[in-house]
Amino acid sequence: MVDMETPPSIANDAADNTISPRNLDENPEDASSINPGEKESKPEIAGEEDEEEVRGILQVIASTGKFWHDWEKLKSVLSFQLKQVLSEYPEAKMTTKEQEETYQELVKKLDEALHNFEEGPPFTLQRLCEILLAARHLYPNLSKLALALEKNLLVTSTLAVCTDPYPQALEKPGESDKPSEELQVQSSAVQNGVEPVVGDGDEIMTEVEEADIDDDMTIDMEALEEIVASSETNSTSTGNS
Repeated sequence: MVDMETPPSIANDAADNTISPRNLDENPEDASSINPGEKESKPEIAGEEDEEEVRGILQVIASTGKFWHDWEKLKSVLSFQLKQVLSEYPEAKMTTKEQEETYQELVKKLDEALHNFEEGPPFTLQRLCEILLAARHLYPNLSKLALALEKNLLVTSTLAVCTDPYPQALEKPGESDKPSEELQVQSSAVQNGVEPVVGDGDEIMTEVEEADIDDDMTIDMEALEEIVASSETNSTSTGNS
């Protein structure tokens, strides 16, 4: 008679492969592997300084149309910003049934289009950076943003790395306002009756002008006295005659 019992080894393997709700709670990675349709988490970076660095790099490219960094590094920067921007749209939180093209598929398609450039970035890099820096302002709808990004990624020509000196870092907020602030301080001081310290030339010119006025007044008074005296003399001589 043939023993139809399940061999212990097979039974143990089956038990090990069985995933219970408790196992899912303890191993969230297993749960994500079972549900591949779940949305990816929002891309994260090490810290705020890194995010500022990313935006700084993109701003330089958007303003100059050139790039200085290694293409592989720049590609990862663009990929991060791309996913970051897409995740900010409401469609990123919609279920699969509510979307014609799932959010996951859209992100994957655009990211793959970016990574297809191996030798260098697309010649539309400047416009691409402009879009990624102000996506919500330029394209309120995700569908229009996707079309714009796809249009700028479906090109074949590429750019060469720039050999010119890298532009100076963008001024920190407030630095560009310092000259105007100094002028405002001086203006306020004058309005309050406190004149700023200026060279002695202005004071000398003021004294000269005041002296000229005094001299003119003295000359006018002397001329007036002569006229009065002359008229008195004439009237006296007329009376005597």
